[in-house]
Amino acid sequence: MKKIAVVDDEKDIAEIVSFYLRKEGFETEEFFDGESFLKALFGTHFDAVVLDLMLPGVDGVSVIEIIRKNFEELPVIVLTAKSDEEDIVSVLEKGADNYITKPFRGKVLAAKVKALLRKGAKNGVIKCGDLLLSEEKFKVFCKGKEIFLTKTEFDILKLLLSRQGKVFTRAEFLDKIWHDADEEPFDRSIDVHIRHIRKKLGDCGKYIVTIYGVGYKISAE
Repeated sequence: MKKIAVVDDEKDIAEIVSFYLRKEGFETEEFFDGESFLKALFGTHFDAVVLDLMLPGVDGVSVIEIIRKNFEELPVIVLTAKSDEEDIVSVLEKGADNYITKPFRGKVLAAKVKALLRKGAKNGVIKCGDLLLSEEKFKVFCKGKEIFLTKTEFDILKLLLSRQGKVFTRAEFLDKIWHDADEEPFDRSIDVHIRHIRKKLGDCGKYIVTIYGVGYKISAE
């Protein structure tokens, strides 16, 4: 289930947003100021953020800047009472993916969140817990920190993420990763690559699960 952070200092609005998102099958967590959300952001995986601009303390624009610096691919939809074109352009230039003006229709907001998540999938962005892989940019992130993998390591991780929960045998890895290679490695080399990937991923290495005698799968559970 996709988890959406709802950040708005007006509790009733946050509850309305959450209500419509939950109706569409999302899990939500509400925050009423920027500081509390940012504290949670670095320890919790979110698939998207619905963010009010006028927040006490750390304002919405500052929150967007921090998100873009640390969680490049995290989708952000801004809630704003401002409808002036220059204000909206400014927010988009700061890194917001989309916006909706207040007052808003809950169904429209939910539809925009769903569209953003579909767009991420089409752009080759795959997530599992705090782990994110961008196929288009050839980048991997764990909790917002970029992880540098070799081409083979990246391909192995991408294969695991492409069908989360499926157990891949060593033979399947050899067939799908090395099928065009001039020289085919022995099957135990898969274990070496997996070990290296886990080490590089750090905290996110736990998502790669060994199924003894069979192979490997990836899961956030």
